Amino acid sequence: MTVLRTSSLSRRGLLAVGGAVGLGAVLAACGDSDEKGSTSGSGAEKPGPWSFKDDRGQTAEAESTPKNIVAFIGVAAALHDYGVEVKGVFGPTRTTDGKADVQAGDLDISKVEVLGNVWGEFNVEKYAGLAPELLVTAMWEKDALWYVPDQSKDKILKLAPSVALWAAQTTVPKAIQRHEDLAASLGADVKAKKVTDAKAAFEKAAARLRAAAKSQPNIKVLVGSASQDLFYVSLAKTSADTLYFQELGVQFVEPKVNEAGFFEELSWENVDKYDADIIMMDNRSSALQPDALTSKPTWAKLPAVKAGQVIPRTTEPIYSYDKCAPILDALAEAIEKAKKVG
Repeated sequence: MTVLRTSSLSRRGLLAVGGAVGLGAVLAACGDSDEKGSTSGSGAEKPGPWSFKDDRGQTAEAESTPKNIVAFIGVAAALHDYGVEVKGVFGPTRTTDGKADVQAGDLDISKVEVLGNVWGEFNVEKYAGLAPELLVTAMWEKDALWYVPDQSKDKILKLAPSVALWAAQTTVPKAIQRHEDLAASLGADVKAKKVTDAKAAFEKAAARLRAAAKSQPNIKVLVGSASQDLFYVSLAKTSADTLYFQELGVQFVEPKVNEAGFFEELSWENVDKYDADIIMMDNRSSALQPDALTSKPTWAKLPAVKAGQVIPRTTEPIYSYDKCAPILDALAEAIEKAKKVG
């Protein structure tokens, strides 16, 4: 099955690593003033027509502010943090034990219609039954709608206007701003104390990470994701989160990437190819977690693993200040405490 119409990456590469590395070869600036859409930022819904220019350069329009919103789970979680609720979600929402997936954030998944929980799953009939007024998702590659199946995309897009926001080819602050722009257009009060307090916490965490990186300039971080057969090492500059960390001064392992240009695939026999002091491991349910790797002797022998310097990586961040501030704090703390072992 072709995962993305315009992508040459494998499904495994996309789901286990694709979000980790982004899917764009060129780092493009997002969130410029001419792309912010119709936003007032006041939280007051304006009567009359609604419109929003998304990161594809397309303008979604409606006769009034959309209420029946369906969104990719991570985007829905971000909108929730701004006070905008959705009717339905798609993408990794429930884990195998029925609990909320990490990408659901603070969203109460019992109160939304789940249209699909895995790649390629999207119930078009249930979607139509929600009388959708807006579809929102992420975009890892230009014009490719994340978790909207190619085979049913045309039917889906006929039912409601759509908005796509970059999850790659951007940085964390720019991605947060675009999600905030959309939330504001949908009636969120982006000047509410909860939002401004979260932004202040984010800025404080960014300053802490910058200081930690400056104080420990020799600490090198490896961005990893594990499958049963392969270990993926991602190139930091091709993903929104790690590009931003790099801008703040964090030093990353630079793998010899494959032809796609985003990551290097290592066999478990060669997992020690790169020296690293901290390993950030993909925290999504599609990737093997560190506690599932104990049977792999080469993993256990890695200096960072033996030193206990392995931390989770929020590979697909929820782009609100509230959810991104802890990510920065966690990495800052790891660098502050790290010993040179690589």
